[in-house]
Amino acid sequence: MTDEKTRAQKNETQRPNILLITLDDMGPTAGCWGDHTVPTPNIDRMAAEGICFTRGYTTHASCSPARSSLFTGLYTHQNGHYGLGHRGYQLHRGVPTLPALLKQAGYRTCAVGKVHVEPTEALPFETQWEPKGMSRRDVYAYPKNIERFIDDAGETPWFVLCSLGDPHRPYKGQENNLPEKMLTSDDVIPFPSHGALDTPEMRKEVAGYYNAVQRIDIAVGLMMDLLKRKGLNEKTLVVFTSDHGPPFARGKTTTYEFGTRVPYIVRWPGQVSPQQVRNDFVIHVDVMPTVLEVAGVPLPDIQAGRSLVPLFEDADVSWRDELFTEFTAHGAGFAPQRTVRTDRYKLIHNLYPGHPKPGITVDGSEVHQALSDPKWTGTDIARIFQRIENPAEFELYDLDNDPLEHHNLSDDPALTDVKKDLQSRLLTWRQETFDPLLDEAYFERLKTHTETHEKIHKQATETAREKGTDPPYNRIDMRSFQEDWPPPWK
Repeated sequence: MTDEKTRAQKNETQRPNILLITLDDMGPTAGCWGDHTVPTPNIDRMAAEGICFTRGYTTHASCSPARSSLFTGLYTHQNGHYGLGHRGYQLHRGVPTLPALLKQAGYRTCAVGKVHVEPTEALPFETQWEPKGMSRRDVYAYPKNIERFIDDAGETPWFVLCSLGDPHRPYKGQENNLPEKMLTSDDVIPFPSHGALDTPEMRKEVAGYYNAVQRIDIAVGLMMDLLKRKGLNEKTLVVFTSDHGPPFARGKTTTYEFGTRVPYIVRWPGQVSPQQVRNDFVIHVDVMPTVLEVAGVPLPDIQAGRSLVPLFEDADVSWRDELFTEFTAHGAGFAPQRTVRTDRYKLIHNLYPGHPKPGITVDGSEVHQALSDPKWTGTDIARIFQRIENPAEFELYDLDNDPLEHHNLSDDPALTDVKKDLQSRLLTWRQETFDPLLDEAYFERLKTHTETHEKIHKQATETAREKGTDPPYNRIDMRSFQEDWPPPWK
């Protein structure tokens, strides 16, 4: 590996451009990951031109926390962005960010679309994040605005965030007459994670999701064509991923595989060997150290991930044998989980057992409505979803035999040693990454802070309804909390 000092001294003509393409709520639902519900020729072509990772993961299956890991190289319990930015969560003061470090190193920076990490001054993109009048689902607006930016950058290396707005709900049909061929409820079935549940309402939403995936594929084709037309193919590292998995029950806002597995592609013609399909565990905290290494920028003192550069050449590299994900909040609620998985087994530790967490009605209520049918009362599928609303302290899954994580084996005496091993790994990771929720006082204060906010907001909402006025927006004050109660490692 190149010496850090030498990397930092690379001149501008040697440093690549960086294009980070992020999706909003998309799982690995494209042909290159074995999902052929809709054709995805452009995503598949991009994967074939670089590395297609089959086990790419988010750190936290909620929009802002996931993106905070992309921009800081830290888990959310390290950087402070425990929940959604527009609900009041934000980075701890002074956390180094990818756009700030690249800007300091002479890169031009641009973000087109959603950034969703607070505070905004911590991510100093030069251009307007969402140009006036731009729809997040307008796939033509992204390359148009990005082309204007790179033309202005000239020979100066640039970092562009292309943050596509699909396939986030609600699904409203076509945008600019795209996709041309729309799927209907008759063309799809519910996601495998939902088991035997199958209603017209569920199929309608699944069709809407895959129609949005088709727009994503068109957008990818437009961006790849832009690089080729500008002669920038071999000068640009492209990273393609999503904030988290689909916005459906047991996906978004959970630590199940359906929520944490994401698309993950790295493409850089001439530098990344093509036609690679790798099963290595890779995660969002790996993006920042990768980008900084290829840009010749020294890493901050603390990084939780590792650079993917050793994987660029199709070589046998010693990599992770375990992977960690987490969940703390989405809106203003508090339902923390910490999770570890190996090749075969996965352990979820619910830090606040018995307390309901988001997940069964996230962005929609189709599953909840389906379960209201009396025929599901007392069935296994009902118990699977009730596990979200009333979680046990531990959930243990054998992913070889139960990839959908339907059967909790936490109390199986035959797996006692497996459970102990995973508990030990999880505790070690939490200690090494200074998880503030290991501190009982911090845990109780954060729980009290969020629950008190929820109580006050609920009362204010009821009062507003009685008066016939609009309810207040549910935004928690996290800055004052962070200043009064910084994490134990600060």
